Amino acid sequence: MSKVVLITGASSGIGKSIGEFLTAKGFSVYGTSRNPQNYKDSKFPLLTLDVKKNDTINQAVFEVIKIENRLDVLINNAGAGITGPIEEIPELEIKNNFETNFFGPINVIKAVLPQMRKQQSGLIINITSIAGYMGLPYRGIYSASKGALELLTEAFRIELKDFNIKMTNVAPGDFATNIAAGRYHAPLLENSPYKKPYSETLDLMNTHVDNGSNPNIMAEAIYKIIKKPNPKVHYKVGEFMQKFSIILKQILPSKVYEQLLIKHYKL
Repeated sequence: MSKVVLITGASSGIGKSIGEFLTAKGFSVYGTSRNPQNYKDSKFPLLTLDVKKNDTINQAVFEVIKIENRLDVLINNAGAGITGPIEEIPELEIKNNFETNFFGPINVIKAVLPQMRKQQSGLIINITSIAGYMGLPYRGIYSASKGALELLTEAFRIELKDFNIKMTNVAPGDFATNIAAGRYHAPLLENSPYKKPYSETLDLMNTHVDNGSNPNIMAEAIYKIIKKPNPKVHYKVGEFMQKFSIILKQILPSKVYEQLLIKHYKL
């Protein structure tokens, strides 16, 4: 019996690549989008879901279970980027980012848990970010929201162990997607003390995304994780140096690692 998979944020980028890959492998895939009517060429069904609106979350999960009578895998992929000097990012935008990257995934998890507990089986994969392992300059809010989801997963795994429900994090590095176009950018203010370093860092970030890896690499990694009987707590997917940067943070003195980041971003 093919596994039933629900993927949030599956109309483009990493989510779309995962959905198409798993569909080709014979999984029963359901993706979500805030506006699925705009993606009529999708190779798998797209349901309406906005991770900031609980009614749409509950309805999408209900529809999948109504059709399939089960739900085996949730992939929490929907997310939003945000850049800017922390001092200059409006509080509303900070809250919006956490609503999408942290509270949204929590609410989707809450919606699927009753069915997975009823089945006594299930796998939840939270797509985080390598940026969530370190406080990156001018991406501090994004780093914080993804880092929070990483820690949440650690706690959730222990709470769910008695129900045979597995959970894991997959932290991607830079992939060639449209995330840069959709992220919130704090405006470059003429009189800002951060204008020059923020502008240069923003250009560097966009270059990293433009030159990022093929998102199919993420899709293959997710497929392999789904097939594992006992997934690890954390996975990292990306270029060697991006993954190695996490190891460096673990072994280097904090100030030395900080200097490496400063040098990397030319700040």
